[in-house]
Amino acid sequence: MSDKKRLDVDKDLWTIALEERDRNTEDKEKSQALQGVVDGDTNLFFVGSQNAGKTTLILQFLEREEPSKPTTGLDYTYGRKSKGAKMEKDVTHIWELGGGTSLSKLIEIPITTGSINNLSVILVLDLSKPEELWTTLEVALKQVTQRVNQVVSELKSSDPQLAQKLKQRRWKKFGEDHPDKDLLDPLPVPLLIIGTKYDVFQDFDSEKKKMVCKTLRFVSHINGASLQFYSSKSDALVNKVRQLLSHFAHGAAASHTMSMDYTKPLTVPAGSDALGQIGVPSLSSGELGKINARVPLELWKQAYGGFFPQISVKSEKFEDPCKDPKYLEPAVDSMRAQKEEDLERYRKEREKKARDLARQQGQMVSSKT
Repeated sequence: MSDKKRLDVDKDLWTIALEERDRNTEDKEKSQALQGVVDGDTNLFFVGSQNAGKTTLILQFLEREEPSKPTTGLDYTYGRKSKGAKMEKDVTHIWELGGGTSLSKLIEIPITTGSINNLSVILVLDLSKPEELWTTLEVALKQVTQRVNQVVSELKSSDPQLAQKLKQRRWKKFGEDHPDKDLLDPLPVPLLIIGTKYDVFQDFDSEKKKMVCKTLRFVSHINGASLQFYSSKSDALVNKVRQLLSHFAHGAAASHTMSMDYTKPLTVPAGSDALGQIGVPSLSSGELGKINARVPLELWKQAYGGFFPQISVKSEKFEDPCKDPKYLEPAVDSMRAQKEEDLERYRKEREKKARDLARQQGQMVSSKT
């Protein structure tokens, strides 16, 4: 009898059955995540600034003790949480888009007609780089909004009841009597904006902090988003964000605490703010008078850009993921290496033939003259 079989015999049948069930469940969940979402599963889609700490934030939410690495393209993981007396599992599919806003085409993978009913978008912004913040915020919001609206439009023909449900749900957090209702355009899915690296941002000049905070409150409010500041170095802020993500992922009770003081980390639940409370951009009356804007969003864009001139955000150059040790596949890598050698040999042969042909043509021309 082999060692493997002897080990299996030593285990009781109950233990073997449980291990087999767990293996089958894990394989099934991974398969379902790629095909669409099971009823009851939820989706979190993280997008935003490069190197803002999205991966670290996800690992802290899942309470995983492992080093974070730069995300190449679209990364996927999942989390499970036991619930009820039967210890059933809540499954959350977690997608993270790397590369800032440069890989927008990949948004189509996590945002689909199968996932949108249980989807939440987490827009992560680097507070330590206010000179890039508006550009990232504007582009990411536009990309997400376009994709979400496209999916909702598709649902109008395939599942009109769900399309109507999403439309109604986006106004629920505001109520019928909200004073700003005519000026808002909430995203049809829950949206959470997280400002990271608060440990750096808290040391900024007072006026700079005020401009960033008021601007983010305004953009969050008109898009129906919750707003939360975060630092991976602050246990209190880590716990606050973990609680927020648990609310979106597992339906945990939402916190009712609020903080709108720009000298402290912001915590602004969706629907709790108002344009009257936010006020106008923190500029002098003379500077405000120079701004030519017809809509409030354009006013804030020009005001913020005047205070923090925006620089172009360069797309991060990723290392070839085929060479990353964590993706090693000996059989595939061996075949790839062989094909690369064949390609290099073919390229050199073509170059040699081109040189020989050029040399022959040169000799023919010189012989005629």
